[in-house]
Amino acid sequence: MKKIFAFLLFVTISTIFATDNHKLKVSVVTGADILISEKIDLLKGKKIGLVVNHSSLLSNGKHLVDALYENKEITIVALFGPEHGFRGDTTGEIDNTIDKKTGIPVFSLYGKTYKPTKEMLKDVELLIFDIQDVGVRFYTYISTLGYVMEAAAENNIPLIVLDKPNPITGLYVDGPITDELFKSFVAYAPIPISHGLTIGELANMYNENGWLNNKLKAKLTVIKMKGWKRNLWYDETNLNWVKPSPNMPTINSAIVYPGTCLFEGTNVSEGRGTEKPFEYIGATWLNSEKVIDELKKLKLISVSFEPIQFTPEWFSFNSKPPKYHNEKCNGIYVKVNNRKSFESVKVGIALVWAIKKIHPDKFSWKEKTFDRLMGTDKVRLMIEQGKNPHEIFKSWNNGLKKFKNIKTKYHLY
Repeated sequence: MKKIFAFLLFVTISTIFATDNHKLKVSVVTGADILISEKIDLLKGKKIGLVVNHSSLLSNGKHLVDALYENKEITIVALFGPEHGFRGDTTGEIDNTIDKKTGIPVFSLYGKTYKPTKEMLKDVELLIFDIQDVGVRFYTYISTLGYVMEAAAENNIPLIVLDKPNPITGLYVDGPITDELFKSFVAYAPIPISHGLTIGELANMYNENGWLNNKLKAKLTVIKMKGWKRNLWYDETNLNWVKPSPNMPTINSAIVYPGTCLFEGTNVSEGRGTEKPFEYIGATWLNSEKVIDELKKLKLISVSFEPIQFTPEWFSFNSKPPKYHNEKCNGIYVKVNNRKSFESVKVGIALVWAIKKIHPDKFSWKEKTFDRLMGTDKVRLMIEQGKNPHEIFKSWNNGLKKFKNIKTKYHLY
């Protein structure tokens, strides 16, 4: 009887692992939790500044700032908020303010300045960075990281980076490397659109490659995670999804974002103001069926395209109305069939190419925006020249190969 029971138990467990693997959660401990539980002595006796937002949560749901503020041996003198603010609930420029809960001054790093000034840092003896990235070069939190590292180096202030997962895994790396001429707040470093690194790995890479201003090096400490592996998607961990920004409601948005965010550089909606931002794209004048027919010829892998209609709304967290506000748009739903082999950057460029081909008179660029997002003008010019998307994809292969070789030196997992 015991043998039969053991066999049945084995079969049951094997079936769960074989058929429902995506629901098994891997236990991941973030750098913030490790700081609190194992390395709190690093903070004692120092005046601390924290670069944080709403994603800076511990596993118990408490905000890192609140947990440290309650510790009588810890002194916090300044807080710094990135794009979308300290509480992560807005878009547009952010003003300096006072945190109502703690009374600590909050300095904006998205508005008049992107980089902490000497005056902001006058009382700070140690900086801590703890913000959730989404694995994409033009997602501005990693640019804020670079500027914070510069300020720390220039003012001789040690910096601790608390590592968090790359939500779309540490495996997907794609897109052109940023041209030096196109360095901007959405292209801080010479990395591809989808970089395949964690925030802590990026910090080490910035520091060791001379990418900070004047090739300075910060006194950097990265507190690693426990349990995270490069092939893990965020929803495969035990961590709760907290919207990294107002228009990133789900991991599905993050998966398509590296490609479909490129529509910000066009007159086509990237789905802001809908229930599926970045998964939906469209315009009032779009012929969805014709565009989809054109896309099918490209034989893109792990993706299908469905015609839809949507009407963008102006949500309260957006500082301005989305494209085609309150207008019915003909759209395309980018349906990911297999996220492990889905290539978002290529899909985004193919969509831009197909829409321009079908609607040459109605499609238009926001050239500066598109080129800043791409980190180069080469892709837009190749589309203008009528190059096939597969030719465009090949154009960045050499640079991407070199980046991948360099990147592995900074893997912490």
